Amino acid sequence: MNRYHAILILVLAGLAFLLYPAAATWLYERDVASQKQEFLKNTRSLENGEGATSPYEELYRFLRSENERFYLTGQSGLVDAFSYQTAGIDLSEYGIEDGCIAYIEIPSINIEMPVYLGANTENMGKGAVHLTQTSYPIGGENTNAVIAAHRGGVREMFRNIHKIRIGDEMLITNFREQLVYRAAEIKIILPTDIDDVKIQEGRDLVTLISCNPLGKNYQRYCLYCERTPLPLTS
Repeated sequence: MNRYHAILILVLAGLAFLLYPAAATWLYERDVASQKQEFLKNTRSLENGEGATSPYEELYRFLRSENERFYLTGQSGLVDAFSYQTAGIDLSEYGIEDGCIAYIEIPSINIEMPVYLGANTENMGKGAVHLTQTSYPIGGENTNAVIAAHRGGVREMFRNIHKIRIGDEMLITNFREQLVYRAAEIKIILPTDIDDVKIQEGRDLVTLISCNPLGKNYQRYCLYCERTPLPLTS
């Protein structure tokens, strides 16, 4: 191998290194879009004429009762988002086999991810996770669904969460409907500051949480998003 071949190999290796994150992100976004379409197809398939017997309606009623229980009991036993490995419920009993309860979309930072129940390594490698012992992401007064994701790694996930501004829109598409939230408050907390991610009286919240500072994990970056009513259609 002469020096020119060696230089060419180094240049190509450098280009591959630089292009890999963009390629990985493109493939991930493509897969997420395909998975979301399948998710919507499956969870909306029983709406036409069979909604009353749909297992997803049963799931919705159960999650509402769980959210009410969290509120009434003060979420006893709640710990740091990244301490939970096990989902609070088994979605396969309701026909959702992969543990994905919703999709989160944040247009201002151009991300969309599935939201899985259970903050284990596998789920956090695939997308965002729902923090057990916090409200499920179905909306409603006296709820606060806490959703966590990584900031590091090849995929973007919540890497740019700090670029979300107050008032920016965030969408939750669950197995039943789409909910619209807007960024309302930003707070940096310690992993032990559990009260800061609990339900707030009278509010309908989704709290996004990730490690802070970027590349470290001794703090938590919290973005509180409040429900925005959908506009009336004429």
